Amino acid sequence: MSRSPSEKLPRAGWREVLKALGKKGFYVTHQRGSHIYLTDQERKHKVTVPRHGPIRAGTLLSIIEQAGISRQEFIKLLG
Repeated sequence: MSRSPSEKLPRAGWREVLKALGKKGFYVTHQRGSHIYLTDQERKHKVTVPRHGPIRAGTLLSIIEQAGISRQEFIKLLG
């Protein structure tokens, strides 16, 4: 069964988000205060993840957009 774009995102903390993005090839470049900065192998996408949890749905959508992946792919990566 495929997930629809309007389906709610699961609740996730910053650790789960980092782990999911790590599966996609993102790695931490640095941290400043309560924000962690990641980039992908090609340095094409830069993502900022707040270091608190749970991360709100709007913030998760922004992270997904920054990473250049689909909502369905992100949900799958959270697995």
